[in-house]
Amino acid sequence: MCDKLDMSEVKRLDRSKLKKTITEGKNTLPLKETIQQEKDDIKRS
Repeated sequence: MCDKLDMSEVKRLDRSKLKKTITEGKNTLPLKETIQQEKDDIKRS
């Protein structure tokens, strides 16, 4: 393997041909405490 990346393709990239994307809100992960609470609730059931 070579140590350097070939950046020639990136330099030739035509940004006008890229499609526009709309990003939606992030789906955040639950807190550690919330996960632990749910695990405890399952054990009690």
